Amino acid sequence: MHCPVCGHDCVTDARALLTELPGRFAPCPDCMGLVYDKQSPPPDIDTVEPCPSCGKRFIDEVFARIYRVMVAEGDLAGTEPLAAVGTPLVHPGSAMHRAPYLPPGSLVLLSRSVGERAAARLVAEVPEVRGVVRTGAATPGIKDTDAAPQVYALLAGCDVRADIFHTHAGPIVVYKQQSALHIEFPRDRDPKILALEREIGRHRPRTFVDACSGAGTLGLAAVRAGVPHVIANDAWYAAAYWTAYNLQVNREFLGIGEVTMHRSYDDLRRQPVARDPILVATAAGTQEAHVYQGDLRLLPTVLPARVDLTALDLFEKADAGKVGRITGAWQVSVGGAIFIP
Repeated sequence: MHCPVCGHDCVTDARALLTELPGRFAPCPDCMGLVYDKQSPPPDIDTVEPCPSCGKRFIDEVFARIYRVMVAEGDLAGTEPLAAVGTPLVHPGSAMHRAPYLPPGSLVLLSRSVGERAAARLVAEVPEVRGVVRTGAATPGIKDTDAAPQVYALLAGCDVRADIFHTHAGPIVVYKQQSALHIEFPRDRDPKILALEREIGRHRPRTFVDACSGAGTLGLAAVRAGVPHVIANDAWYAAAYWTAYNLQVNREFLGIGEVTMHRSYDDLRRQPVARDPILVATAAGTQEAHVYQGDLRLLPTVLPARVDLTALDLFEKADAGKVGRITGAWQVSVGGAIFIP
């Protein structure tokens, strides 16, 4: 499937990704790898090369190689611990119970320290590295449509990767552009998905709205659970786009037909924060789905007359006053049951 970030076919449909998952990060009988102390610099020994039999390499060896490139380019002094390299995000992410052996193109590196020269070298010289992102203090996305959006900087390669989440009805695959969307770490049972499934069981909705969709996890889980009509919305362009794209990725499992994209990635990126709801994608079949980009406070203008259940997964859930105002206004204008995942 075409990737809007790098232009290559680096996105695969859910079934293909899930089929290869069981052995993707497992070593072959010929694999070797050293476990390094993450709180110390890596030892002054040669880094193990990828396994000649399967092409994988233990993650600590990969990080040691990354560390040496960053030292050579002046991003690290060589006295920092190995953990100073940054955060590894594997593709695809799933609940893991042991450290992975990485195949080529399976790692997006998030780092506060990495520079452009090192990033270019890492993508060119370290086969496991898929993309390199320089992080900042803020989380990517928006807190409110009136606030300035925050993004990280993609320095080299492609930062599109997937996470796999488990639901009672089966797994869902959630792709996202990691420089533009927050990190999600999949668990054996995700608490937000558990909350959604509990509310679906209580209310048996025919129409469910995920008003702050992110990359679409709850909306996809609702379709997977059999909700007849799911509406997802987010004011941030990357969230709305990847929610729509993930409908296509998971289409085989969702009971929907072809997904029609009404807005392209480039169209949405030109207006990264939307107020009036813009229809991004539709899907029909045994179930129906709509994806919008817009301010959730204006979303009721495009909603059907009856909405049975709404998830309000607000960015600042700790602000009780803001949550109360938004949920109160939603109850008046839309109605139905509301829950905060």
